[in-house]
Amino acid sequence: MNKKNNFTFIVAGLDEPARLDKWLSQASTTDFSAMTRSQIQDLINKELIHVNGKLVKSSHQLKNQDTITLEIPEVQKTDLIAADIKLEIVFEDDDVIVVNKPSGLVVHPSLGHESDTLVNALLYHSKNLSLKNEERPGIVHRIDKETSGLLVVAKNDFAHDHLTQQFKAKTIHRIYYAIAASKKHMPRYGKIESVIARHRVDRKKYASVRDDQTNVGKHAITHYNLLEESKNMSLFKLRLETGRTHQIRVHLKELGCIIVGDLLYGYSKLKYEQEHLNRFYLHAAELGFIHPTTEKQMDFKISWPKEDLEKINSWGFSL
Repeated sequence: MNKKNNFTFIVAGLDEPARLDKWLSQASTTDFSAMTRSQIQDLINKELIHVNGKLVKSSHQLKNQDTITLEIPEVQKTDLIAADIKLEIVFEDDDVIVVNKPSGLVVHPSLGHESDTLVNALLYHSKNLSLKNEERPGIVHRIDKETSGLLVVAKNDFAHDHLTQQFKAKTIHRIYYAIAASKKHMPRYGKIESVIARHRVDRKKYASVRDDQTNVGKHAITHYNLLEESKNMSLFKLRLETGRTHQIRVHLKELGCIIVGDLLYGYSKLKYEQEHLNRFYLHAAELGFIHPTTEKQMDFKISWPKEDLEKINSWGFSL
């Protein structure tokens, strides 16, 4: 690509009008290597593309002899370290990566986890990740270290913004399964709704704030379905309407059910050691969203890891 960041195109050879974003994504010249359609749309949204000197939408219909001017910002870089960590990629294209995160892998770097996270693995896997947040390239949402399952990652800023809006609109489909030590005779179905904030005493934990006069909490809604009971444990299917930090862990505890293996929220350390556990049993099994570019519904499902499934079955659950 030319070292300059500014490009000019004269449209020619059209038999009929063509969409601006589609035409540019298919452009091939000595000055410009074709970008993906979503990258083009991102530049249009940032008002970096003009047609005949005017700002236009992605759907603008080009005609022969139209003049397109385009500015490409300097490529942002991150100082984070790429690490050759094995990833299970469920789906990938120019806009998104859907990954099956194993239990034990932290999503993004933090104190004590500078180079052994999902982000470090993603940086090794792909040179194209959204840098809306340079400290968390590609990351649109998170799941806890010990939670396994599905995450969607953005490969460009347009995809990141599109997915973020879906999370804000609560249209992302998210289903989790959890095994919890539980009380008996609880409703089979229900909705848990509260305001969640950091715990006032133990800063590693979160809790529902009943009288949130400080306005520090965030509204949280979890829908649950109690599927099975076995050996003083219960198998839950949970649908997230919101996605707050530790939301399911907090809501289930307040329902009287501590996720098996969740030491932070009160699971017995003695039982943890006796049962040879190495995680808490929460799994992000289903993920659905509208694709940023194609605008098609994308739905994914993933089973528990094999070794965890064997233990769950040994407890009497029919997964």
